[in-house]
Amino acid sequence: MRKGKGEPYSAALAMLARRPYSVAELRRALEKKFPDSEAAREAVARLRAQGYLDDRKVAEQIASSLARNRRFGRHRIRRELKARLLDYRFIEPALERAFEETDERSLLNDVLTRKLRTLKLPLTRQKLASLCQTLLRRGFSSGDIIKAVQARPGFKPEADGVDLATLEEADESQSSKL
Repeated sequence: MRKGKGEPYSAALAMLARRPYSVAELRRALEKKFPDSEAAREAVARLRAQGYLDDRKVAEQIASSLARNRRFGRHRIRRELKARLLDYRFIEPALERAFEETDERSLLNDVLTRKLRTLKLPLTRQKLASLCQTLLRRGFSSGDIIKAVQARPGFKPEADGVDLATLEEADESQSSKL
């Protein structure tokens, strides 16, 4: 069956109807679906000209959604935006805008409160270290995590027992992956 000239454009519209795509992400998906097709590149150019593809808007939408709905921290959202092949110059402004709307420390406290409900007491060093690692994976900075944990009543002795240098090294290694 021969593919018509309008098919990449129709496929792109159908894809955009399901979820927002970055320019590079949509181009890659269309080129995979329609290999050796100039029409795929033309479809992306046409969608950009019509305003259906805008990396700045997509970055802001995704960052805001991940902060509000998934309660991710700045580092995790940056990693998610990079995975979506967004242009780097749009990532930092999108993060700034997302955290204008939502306070990162209140997100951290919400996540910490929810995680503490599932932990069985007493809170051992291992459980506390695991909790901190979970919060790091969610994209919060080690300094904020340490402050939030130490601010909780009854956690200070356990938090002092955890090797904080290890936690900060883990944060630095996650930041270097970005």
